This record gives sequence, C-alpha cells and structure tokens, in this order.
Amino acid sequence: MKKINLLFAIMLIGFTALAQEFTVNTSKSELKWTGKKVTGEHWGYVKLKDGSLTISNDKIIAGVFNIDMNSLNCKDLEDAEWNGKLVGHLKSDDFFSVEKFPVATLTIIESTQFKEGVTDVKGELTIKGITHPVSFTAKRTDKTFMTTITIDRTKYNVRYGSGKFFDNLGDNMIYDDFVLDIKIVTE
Repeated sequence: MKKINLLFAIMLIGFTALAQEFTVNTSKSELKWTGKKVTGEHWGYVKLKDGSLTISNDKIIAGVFNIDMNSLNCKDLEDAEWNGKLVGHLKSDDFFSVEKFPVATLTIIESTQFKEGVTDVKGELTIKGITHPVSFTAKRTDKTFMTTITIDRTKYNVRYGSGKFFDNLGDNMIYDDFVLDIKIVTE
C-alpha cells in the first residue's frame, strides 16, 4: 500500500510541475474596445482588476479575467464635455449598468495546443450578470497573449440603439457587435 501511495504522490507532483499558473500584470495589460454606429465609431479602454492563466501540456486549461467596468473610458473624443457624456451613457442602464454590475468576467475553459504560438480558445463571457460562450484565437509571445473578440452586445441585454429592437433609428443606429482587442501580459 505504501508503494502505491508513494507512486501516486510522485505522479501528482509530476502533473503539478507540468501546470504553470501565470498572474496577469494589470498595469501592462490592455483591453481596447471599439463600438461602431452608422455615422462613425468610438473607442477606448477598460482595465483588468485581476486575472490568472493556467497552462499545462502547452494548452490553456483555465483562466479568469475580471474586468473593472468602472474604468471604462473613451479616447477618441477630445472634448471633455462630450467625452464625459458618452462615458456616462455607456456606464448607465442604457448600456452596461456599471453601478449594478461593476465587474465583467472572461473565463477560459480550454484551448487547443499551441502551434507556432497560436491556439483556439473556448470560454465564457459574463456581462451584466449574463453569461454566454465565446471562442477566439489567441497568440502567445513569451508571457504576452493577444486576441480580438467580437461581441454581440444584445446577448447581454445591451440593446440601446440596436436595429434588432428599435425601428426608424436612421443615423442613430448603433451596430450590435463591438470589438475587444486584448493584450494580456503575465508574470
């Protein structure tokens, strides 16, 4: 019995040694959002509160990234008044209800093995307390991971200005998809 327990302990240590957990460096990581409307687009950043990533056998086997929705900003509007109005509107109940839902979460469930630094990832994205599956391709360079995720905001009850839900919007229509360009730097 002692031989079996010793063998099991050695195998467990060996498996644990293969798994690497990385902590996100939130000050070096970037999440850039871009939203488009009929007459143009707006873009800005939102910050990570924290995050971690676990890799085993050259696959991402787990990851959690908590996004601080209060940090949402706009970088394309230079006029402070209009910038403040847009950011306030995005944080309101018309869009992301930041007061009620201050954190959005991206959870990684699994990935394929990295090939030439690239992997296909499956996960779940939670916005406004609503969770949906997401899949995307990620690229790794050393301890930096980059991807672009296109998100249909209406799946998360963000319907303001959507042509799916409102008629006769004309030039006021906002496209349902927005894009997150993500750069995660780990330690």
